Formats: sequence, structure tokens, C-alpha cells
Amino acid sequence: MSDSLLKQKISLKRIAHVYYTHKDIKAARQFLLDFGFSVVKESDSQIYFRGYGTEPFVYCTTKGEEDGFGGTGWVVDSLEDLERATALPGATPVHDSDAPGGGKRVTFFDPVDNFPSHLVYGQESVEITETFPELVYNFPTNKHRPVNQYQRFKKGPAPIHKLGHVGVCSTNFKKSFEFWTSNFNLKPTELVYAPDSKEDIMAFMHLDRGEEWVDHHAFFVFEGPKYHVHHSSFEIFDFDIQMLGHTWLMDKGYEICWGVGRHVMGSQIFDYWFDPSKFILEHYIDGDLVNDKTPVNRTEAAPDNLHVWGPDVPETYLT
Repeated sequence: MSDSLLKQKISLKRIAHVYYTHKDIKAARQFLLDFGFSVVKESDSQIYFRGYGTEPFVYCTTKGEEDGFGGTGWVVDSLEDLERATALPGATPVHDSDAPGGGKRVTFFDPVDNFPSHLVYGQESVEITETFPELVYNFPTNKHRPVNQYQRFKKGPAPIHKLGHVGVCSTNFKKSFEFWTSNFNLKPTELVYAPDSKEDIMAFMHLDRGEEWVDHHAFFVFEGPKYHVHHSSFEIFDFDIQMLGHTWLMDKGYEICWGVGRHVMGSQIFDYWFDPSKFILEHYIDGDLVNDKTPVNRTEAAPDNLHVWGPDVPETYLT
């Protein structure tokens, strides 16, 4: 790693998209449609999906001989950020992206577990394709919705807005945390420590963009015996949309991982599902926002710290 990277961090603007490989791309395609994505570009061996927001795509699946995670895509603030990224481990030169939205791209590899990540600059945004009303609720002593105005919904998938965060299991938390926080504007919002050693074993990290309000975490990493992606999480509009999507997936016979419930760290209401390749994808709503005034919170690892209501934490979520 060059000294220049230590002098100036690469400035991430937002998390944007993820890449997965599926042996059965046909089954993956149908699940992703039922999960709330829309196809934006498709061939026999690769499919790009978008949400209803402004990202040109949020998920890409490629047909392959093995199921696998192909990394997270991050938008950076400048072409200079991309040029600095070419000094990262295993980095490619700056090159044109052939993905929807175009732009320039650099791919690099995590030095601990050798998984890829992608940095993009100059992508063209797209128009929002869907809007939803912010519902007015009636409470026991405060009735806000006028007479003869009703809550009515249409059954179907929960439309995806954007990619919210990605989490991975690292074989060396300390080294991984040091790499991501020293080379990028990632800052811990929550640190979780082991009850016995008192050493940090997990971090929820947000993008440090000064006073700008950002999501509680865009990336999290925790330590385990074998590297793997834990889950990718996608924001949807509200609780009714979330439950409509939950019901849709249940009725289609897909396998639920965990949910519906409310997290403690991040506060979001979650709903985790297994795709046909056993990767975990999450629908979430109502997550916390933070900025440079937010203090770092440090918490002891315990099952009760994961959620305040909802089903018990399944073993399949913890592995």
C-alpha cells in the first residue's frame, strides 16, 4: 500500500450496488422480481436490476458454476478518488464501466479475505419510477385522517428503493477494520465487544460526510472462522409495504431467515429472506440517521442487543 493512501482517504459518497453469482440464474431472477427489483438490462448470462430510486442499478447477478458474492459497489466523490484507489491491494487501473449508468470504475480486493469491492465515478443517475403516499395515522386520542379517507393497498412485492448496507464476516476483524477506516471515510457508529476478552469483534460503520445526515451504517464487519457475505440490505418505503412484501414472499413459498422485527442498533424494522442460493437479503424501513456529531457507541455482544421485538434470533442468522 502506498504512503499517499494514508495521507488522504478515498471519499465514498454512497453505497450503490452489489454483485452476486448464481448457478441457477433463472431461479435467482424470479426470486429477485418477487423481492421487489425490476430488470433494467438482461442477457442469458447476466442480469442487472434496479429499484425505483435514482441508482441505474442496485443488484447484478451473473450465471456461474458456483454461487458467490462478487462485491459491493460504492460511488466516490471524484476521479481523483478513483486514481488513488489504484494503489489499493489487487486494484485494477481506472477503466470504463459497461454496467448501466456507465462511468469509470476501479476494482480492488480486501487484504484480509481477498473479496472484491468496486468504486465508481461518473455514473448517470436515472429518474425515480414510483412514488408512495406518506400515510396519515389515527391514534387513540389523536385522529389525523379525515372522515371517509381510507387506507387501501394492493398485494404484490415490496418495491426496492435503494441498497442500504452490506455486511461481511472477516477472519481478522482488527485488520479488516483498520483497512476500511484508514483508507476510506468510514467511521464506526457502533462497536460490539466480546464479553470475555472485551475486545471489539464487530463494527457498524457509516459514511463520514461531516454534518450531512447519513444512514446509521452502510457497511458492517464482524469476526468469524470463515469469510462470507452475511447479507445485503435494501430499503423499502414503509411498514405496510414491508408486510405486503413479507406476505407475498411467504405465499410464493420462499424461505424466511428472520423477521419481522425491530433492531436495537440502527433501529430499523427488518425482514430477512434466503434467496434460492441461500444468500440472505433484507428488506428494511425506518433506520436511524447519524452525522459527525454522533458519538461512537460500544456495546457488549449479547442476543438481546440484536432486536427489541420479533421472533427469536435463529441460528441460521448467526452463522
